[in-house]
Amino acid sequence: MDFATLIGLFSGLSLVLAAIIMGGDVNLFIDIPSVMIVFGGTFGTIFVAFPFEEVKQAFYAGFKAFSSRKVRVSEVVSIMVKIAEISRREGLIALEHVKTENSVLKKACQLIADNADPGLIRTTLTIEINSMKRRHKVGEEVFKRLGSLAPSFGMIGTLIGLVQMLANLNDPKAIGPAMAVAIITTFYGSVLATVIFLPIATKLRARTLQEVMHLEIIFEGAKSILENNNPVLVSEKLSSFLAPSERR
Repeated sequence: MDFATLIGLFSGLSLVLAAIIMGGDVNLFIDIPSVMIVFGGTFGTIFVAFPFEEVKQAFYAGFKAFSSRKVRVSEVVSIMVKIAEISRREGLIALEHVKTENSVLKKACQLIADNADPGLIRTTLTIEINSMKRRHKVGEEVFKRLGSLAPSFGMIGTLIGLVQMLANLNDPKAIGPAMAVAIITTFYGSVLATVIFLPIATKLRARTLQEVMHLEIIFEGAKSILENNNPVLVSEKLSSFLAPSERR
């Protein structure tokens, strides 16, 4: 679980809600027509802009941003050093039996065990990196588009409310509800975009850069094992990926 993302989202929404409660009646900020305009319009339009499978993939990626724990660079380096120790102690062929849930790491171990050319490993991992970037780009673009659609539908709701208000200036009772739609839809759209959609898009971008670095570490580690097969030298080389404070 990525508690930083969860805490950030919860605290952002909580502070907005607390400010509303401190300012008066919460019911003033609940308006069903505004919800229908912003939520219905935003999520309806996103299915027009993107295929269903891509939207589904994006929301799954967004959920993963909350549910999956961030893997530290130092952990990936430690794993590659341990693999180097196994290959040094038991031979390259022993890496065929390394158990890991990371499919890329498993593939790299298989290539090392087969004594593959470093160029082949580089080509294989480059394909993995490009494929991963394309998958993550879809999720990022979906949430960016949601972040732009929500305020747009908030503005549409504002225009609807203003039209209703101007059409009923002779009826004071109708002005209040129309004005509520006009203002609250903009509020809903802004909160959705600023607190939820755009931060998730940024989080997905950060996760992409992080996973690219992980794949680069795996490649450099695999290359070093094939070239030298010395765990100490592998550790020294891969420590370049770490921040100075994390290096031993």
